[in-house]
Amino acid sequence: MLAKYAGRCGACGGDIHPGDELESSGNGRNRAWVHAACAGAPALIPVPGDAELAAKPARAKRPRPPAMVAPEGAVEVYTDGACSGTPGPGGWAWAISRERSASGSAPSTTNQRMEITAALEAVKALSGPLVVVSDSAYVVNCFRDGWWRNWRTRGWVTSTKSPVANRDLWEPFVDLVEDRGDVVFHWVKGHSGDPMNDLVDELAVAAKIAQS
Repeated sequence: MLAKYAGRCGACGGDIHPGDELESSGNGRNRAWVHAACAGAPALIPVPGDAELAAKPARAKRPRPPAMVAPEGAVEVYTDGACSGTPGPGGWAWAISRERSASGSAPSTTNQRMEITAALEAVKALSGPLVVVSDSAYVVNCFRDGWWRNWRTRGWVTSTKSPVANRDLWEPFVDLVEDRGDVVFHWVKGHSGDPMNDLVDELAVAAKIAQS
């Protein structure tokens, strides 16, 4: 199913955005909504809205992998996506600076697809070592946590045998990053005052509006 509201993944702890692909994981008191890519992982956070579970403290999160180490001389590129409705008009953007950036749009898409597209377009356009900075846990965790390895091993299905959402974007993206070997991904909290994150959000929203 698609998320209607923002929240937090019950497996990886990352942000859930409206329009993200979700699956229910676990049973009873361990049941939680998780990213489709996290399906099958132990649930860590109770389902929002369950009063009985919400009153209980969440179990300790699993240790998360450390941040990916930036290659020597890497350039930071910020990426972001925006979308109105699911599906609806969307926009994506990447930027190294206000003077060096790119953006684009799609008439009928999702926020997830725009987030992936923004990062993919940056990696396609920019040569040399890169640090892709995104506020999308979906994008960053795929590479930092190695989700793509399990997807590929299973033939691009999740642990619950569902097709991996957005495979048409993920598969060429994963191949490109693997072939290059000089791209890492870092997460930044969205709308937290980071000037570059604010810039790519502005550019992605402008692209979305132009498409509307």
